[in-house]
Amino acid sequence: MVTSSEDGTVKVWETRSGSLQRNYNHKSPVNDVVIHPNQGELISCDYSGTIRVWDLGENRCSHQLIPEEDVSVASVSVASDGSLLCAGNNKGNVYLWRMVQDHDLTKIVPIATFQAHKDYITRVLLSPDVKHLATCSADHTARIWNLDPEYPPAKAAAEARAAAGEEVQGPNNASSPIPQTPAPNGKAHMYQPQLTNGVPETAASQHTTVDRPHEYGSSSDSRDGPVSHPTQRDFDYEGSTENEEPSPQSLALLERPPIDPTTNTLYLETTLAVHQRWVWDCAFSADSAYLVTVCSDHYARLWELASGQIIRQYSGHHRGAVCVALNDYSEPR
Repeated sequence: MVTSSEDGTVKVWETRSGSLQRNYNHKSPVNDVVIHPNQGELISCDYSGTIRVWDLGENRCSHQLIPEEDVSVASVSVASDGSLLCAGNNKGNVYLWRMVQDHDLTKIVPIATFQAHKDYITRVLLSPDVKHLATCSADHTARIWNLDPEYPPAKAAAEARAAAGEEVQGPNNASSPIPQTPAPNGKAHMYQPQLTNGVPETAASQHTTVDRPHEYGSSSDSRDGPVSHPTQRDFDYEGSTENEEPSPQSLALLERPPIDPTTNTLYLETTLAVHQRWVWDCAFSADSAYLVTVCSDHYARLWELASGQIIRQYSGHHRGAVCVALNDYSEPR
C-alpha cells in the first residue's frame, strides 16, 4: 500500500502488519501517487511542480521531471501497459511521456504537451485500452482526448496532408517530421527534436534534471543531500548514421499520439459539460467505453463515451463528491 501526503512524503506500507517499509521525501506537499504496472516503481507529483519516479528495487529516485517550474502538478497517470506517463497541472496543461525500456533502464521521453483546460486540472486518467485520455477540471468539464493513430479524424487529416504533398507524421514513417509543440509557458522544458537522417537527434536521458535527485532509503534513513534546481532539462545526444539502428528514444518519438493540426492538441473526442461545479475525479469502465465522473455539485454521473450522453446520474451526497472508484465486472476474471 502506498500513500502520499501534504507532509511532503510518499510512504510504502506493509498492508497486513501496518509497518512502514519506505519513506520518500518530496520536500513539498504531494498531490498524487500511482503504482507502475510493473509493480516495481512509483510515480508521484507535488505542489512545487515536480514529478518523481521511485525505483522500489533500488530504493531510490530514478527520474525527476519538472514540466513547468513552480506550477503544481495535480495528477499523474500511467498506462496499463506501462508505455505512457501523463500529468496535468494547475495551468490546465497536459504532458505526455513515452516510457521506453532500454535494456535494464527505463527512459522517459517527452512526446506531447498541450493546454487541455483553461482552469485547474484536477485529474488525468489514461483508459485501460490506452486509446483515450480523460481530464477533469475546475472549469466544470471533463474532456476525452484520443490517443489512437487509427482514430478516423486523425487518419482523414493524415490522408489530406498526404494528398496535398505534405510529409505525414506516423509511427511507421521514419522520414516524417515530429510536430514541434513547445511548452505552453514558452520555456524550453519540452524540447523540439531535430531530425538527422529521419531520426530525432535529441532524446531524454535517464535522469531528466541536471543533477540527480537525492536518494532515500527506508523509513529510518534520514539522508538529505543537496539537490540542484535546474533551469533546463538534461538530454543525451543520440547521433545517427544511415548504418546505425535508431535508439529506443528515437523510436518512441516517432510513436506519438495524433495531433489535431487545427488546435495543436490531441484530438478532442467529447466534452462532458453538464457538471455545475468542479469535476474532481473519474474512472473508466474495463472496456474503456464508459466513464464515471464526480463533481462538487454532489452528483456522480455515468457517461457513454461514444455518444457523450449521461446513462445514469447518482445523487445522495450532501456535499461535493470528490473521489470515485469503479469495480467493473465486464472484464473477464
